[in-house]
Amino acid sequence: MEELIKKLTAAYGPSGRESEVADIIEALLADKVDSIRRDALGNLICEKKGTAKNGKRIMFSAHMDQIGLIVTHVEKEGYLRVSNVGGVSTANSRMRHVRFQNNVHGVLVEQPLKQNETSSMRTYYIDIGAKDADEALGMVQLGDVAIYAEECFAMGEHRLAAPAMDDRCACALLISLMQNLPACKDTVIAVFSTQEEVGCRGSQTAAYSVEPDLGIALDVTLCGDLPEDRKLAINLGEGPAIKIMDARSISNPDLVQALLAAGKRAKVACQREVLPF
Repeated sequence: MEELIKKLTAAYGPSGRESEVADIIEALLADKVDSIRRDALGNLICEKKGTAKNGKRIMFSAHMDQIGLIVTHVEKEGYLRVSNVGGVSTANSRMRHVRFQNNVHGVLVEQPLKQNETSSMRTYYIDIGAKDADEALGMVQLGDVAIYAEECFAMGEHRLAAPAMDDRCACALLISLMQNLPACKDTVIAVFSTQEEVGCRGSQTAAYSVEPDLGIALDVTLCGDLPEDRKLAINLGEGPAIKIMDARSISNPDLVQALLAAGKRAKVACQREVLPF
């Protein structure tokens, strides 16, 4: 699992440009499922047919995309002005190593703030080492997207960190499920979705074509065991969190209870997630 997570998190895949990630996943599942297809939005849909005629259609979805920084224009000195693709945090972006799909690397820098000026993407630029705009445009183009470039690394015995852990760790989980799932009465559809970071567009589109009886999203969440005033009853290492509600969705109560019951049967400790974000 560690090697799979490292392989997935190393892939380039900002929102709308997930094909490299999809290629890796498709190769891993080609002989493990009954059908694989990609829809017009780029979702990778892998189906394992059930044995029962009256079986349910169960859809699991994990998103392939990661946040990014899209080039909007180039300063005459060769610096790249950028805007966010998804929820980029300016507080977590200062002096970050970034890379483009063509392996041009750079540093994301915040310019000195003027009096009463607040930090925003308008105050950031990427330095790719170009001497002027012409050289910069020979290296990247307007509309190219950079991602955080740090590789996956271990922290202690059982923990990993990587910029694309959201949501490549769940992609790894879903790949493992489909690789090891025995024959069962229900049809299981794994959707590796696109454009989650800009509004869950891929999973919504896929749900209309898959038409599942049950839909389960696999994603990361926040933790409450951090040195800050965040009152969340979720702790890293104490089991998967089953979402009850967040700021944009209310989970189906019957499905929540079924997941909690499944955890008990499997003797897996589960946490209840109520996320006010």
